This record gives sequence, structure tokens and C-alpha cells, in this order.
Amino acid sequence: MSRRRLPLSLRRHAVPWERQRPTWREARPGLIAGALKRAQARPSGNWYVVGASRALRGDGKLARTVAGQEIVVWRGPDGRPVGGPGVCPHLGAPLRDSPVRCGTLVCHWHGLALDGEPYAGWSPLPVHDDGVLVWARLDAVGGEEPTAAPVVPARPEPARALTAVYTGVGVCEPEDVVANRLDPWHGAWLHPYSFVDLTVVDAPGDPADAADDGPDALTVDVSFKVAGRLVVPVRAVFTAPGPRTVVMRVTDGEGAGSVVETHATPLGTDGAGRPRTAVIEAVVAVSDRPGFTAARRAAPLLRPLVRAAAGRLWRDDLAYAERRRHLRSTGTFPG
Repeated sequence: MSRRRLPLSLRRHAVPWERQRPTWREARPGLIAGALKRAQARPSGNWYVVGASRALRGDGKLARTVAGQEIVVWRGPDGRPVGGPGVCPHLGAPLRDSPVRCGTLVCHWHGLALDGEPYAGWSPLPVHDDGVLVWARLDAVGGEEPTAAPVVPARPEPARALTAVYTGVGVCEPEDVVANRLDPWHGAWLHPYSFVDLTVVDAPGDPADAADDGPDALTVDVSFKVAGRLVVPVRAVFTAPGPRTVVMRVTDGEGAGSVVETHATPLGTDGAGRPRTAVIEAVVAVSDRPGFTAARRAAPLLRPLVRAAAGRLWRDDLAYAERRRHLRSTGTFPG
């Protein structure tokens, strides 16, 4: 696939949705399950994605429940990201509702001030800001050998990219989100408003024969739908470098080098005891076309559009993940 002078292409042999080539024979349950099992066996170092780095600008903070544990993250007095339990050690106030002032988190119940250092029974957690996403390490939750930093997928430098982060929540577990992303065959069927002419051109063969020491790779040729018969064809590769992460990298066509990282963070259970998972997806887009510089300057206007597009896709994909979780929980999942 070569780069075109113009990013758009005209579909010359468009077919209605119901007449496109079925993909169910290729989307073998054993292949998807094998890729998922190997992803789950890869180490994470107990690191969990909490949210977007941009949320920590100024006196901003991130507050989230991860596997039932409340945590809060902000920037300390020296600008470094700091974080720890989201429960005030004094009388249990929810620190998610407390403001940050000049790098200090001030409890809104009685004024206990935290600057990220151990104090009054409050102990910090390891936190990492990779420039796009913020991670927290929860050793009691992960139960793995901890690492000094998370495994951050290779991505373009944020300074030369357009970045946007989408967050959604579903009634499912991280494995259901990862399984959804390791099934690219559903793309043109479940998302006809965005994807057409999707073909998986390379995938692991027999799941038992796939390598255990590296991420599986699923190579896909697909066209992003723009309007009518106008599309943007690309080649993309899906990999799962960790148990809760799937990366889609554009390797050929428009935007080559761009990355979409999907991270699944377990939140805990809802009132009915069902598991809830946050999907935190980072889009890091690049292009060497002259107009992309202007697009980066317009990032504040474009980010909401990128998040809206991701949200539309994830409405469908979370329904897929939730359905999978429901069938697993009732013992009726096929296979």
C-alpha cells in the first residue's frame, strides 16, 4: 500500500453491508482465546492506567477506583505527579472531592494537607506520567513482581502528534475489552459507519504454535469511511503487549506511525455485584503532510471530535464486551 498524493480514495466496488464478505469463519474462537490467554500471561508490573496526562495540568487531579481501591493523583509542589489512597486517613473523607492548591491536596472535611509525601497515616503510591497517560502501581491488586515503570508502548513523540484520550465504562472485565480488540474481524460488520473493506491479512495460525515471548500481531487492511464512497485506506497492526493493553499501529497508508492504545482498568463492582471496567484509549496521530501542523495547532478544537468518534465506536464495542461477560458469567459463552 503506497501513500497517495491525496489522503482520500474512491471506493470503486462498494457493496451493501449485507453483501460484504462474511468473516465469521476467519474469526476463530480458539485463535482469539489463544491470543487473549497469551496477553494475560504477559507482565504488567502492577501498573494501571488512571487517565490522561492533560488532566493534571495546573491544579487538576485524577481520581479513580481501581479494583475497589480509591486512588487520587495530582502534581506535587515540584510538578512531579504524586498519588495515593483516595480515602483521607483522618475520618475517611473522599479525597476525589478535595481541591489541589499549589501542589498540595487539601481535604475538604478538616483541612488535612497532603503534598505527596507520607503523612498522618497516608502513604503514597508509585505514579508515572508518560506524557499522554498517567499510571499508578498497585502491588496489592496486581500481585505481580513490581517494576520501576510501566511498559509504555512505542508511540510518536507527543510534541509532534495530535493526542486525545477517551474514557468509557462498561459492565465487564478487562479480558472482555482485550478480547474485543483482538477480534478485528468484526470491524466492518459492527461499525459500518466507520470501517469498510476490512481484511485480516496476517494472524497467528494455530494458537498453540504462536510464540509465547512476544505480542501476537494481527495485520489488517481497512478503509476508514469519510463520506459516501470516499475512504482512507490504511494497513494497521494490532498487538497486545500486556494483560490489559491492546495497541493498533498504522504501518502503511495515511497517518503511518499513528497509534491507538486501548487500556482496560478494572474499577470494582457495581451495586448488583457486577464487574466494571474503564476503557482508557489514547489516540496519538501523526502525519507528514503540510496541513498537519495546522491540525496540531487546532488540537483543542479537534480533541472533542476525536473523543466523540472513539465514543461512538466504544458504544458498540462495550456492548460486545458486556455481552461476552454476561455469557461467561452464565456459562453460555460459545466454546
